[in-house]
Amino acid sequence: MKLTTASFPDGGPIPAEFAFCAMDAKTHATLSSNRSPQLAWQGAPAGTKSFAIVCHDPDVPSRGDDVNQEGRVVPASLPRVDFFHWVLVDLPATVTAVAAGEFASSVTPRGKPGPAAAHGARQGVNDYTGWFAGDKDMGGDYFGYDGPCPPWNDEIAHRYVFTVYALDVARLAVEGAFTGAQALAAMQDHVLAKASVTGRYTLNPAVTL
Repeated sequence: MKLTTASFPDGGPIPAEFAFCAMDAKTHATLSSNRSPQLAWQGAPAGTKSFAIVCHDPDVPSRGDDVNQEGRVVPASLPRVDFFHWVLVDLPATVTAVAAGEFASSVTPRGKPGPAAAHGARQGVNDYTGWFAGDKDMGGDYFGYDGPCPPWNDEIAHRYVFTVYALDVARLAVEGAFTGAQALAAMQDHVLAKASVTGRYTLNPAVTL
């Protein structure tokens, strides 16, 4: 199976239009267009009954002490953890592409509704749900796609891995506000094939992509 995107080069920089935040010379970061990227895939094996799309960032700081703090940096040596940006399941086997902006086209304070999505699919909550928990202006359930917004003082560029899974079930065994980790757990023993593309993003002008 092969996955491609016209939204960014595989292994290259993600344009700010597909990010939650963009660089800002005065405030370091500002809200961006937050469009979901275009994706297309081919070569799914026989027996595929549905597709799932997952986007995660494996480069999120494991500790937040220095995150977005003036006069400090998030060191490259800090251990990193996963942050899920998108989990979409139950895409029919007849769907082999999603258009740019089809699943997100702006930042929605307190999160977009879900889990119902286009094509009869379902979207889980991404990890902005936990990140904004308790924030009076932004707190809520963030269903669907919300793009990159890495710390503006991080010494490394973050990677954003988009993976399409071909599954042997039409409906994944997750319900309600399911998470990326829960979706991946439910996919075990049901994945016929998978394919990924990776983009890079930073809000730190001192970091090159």
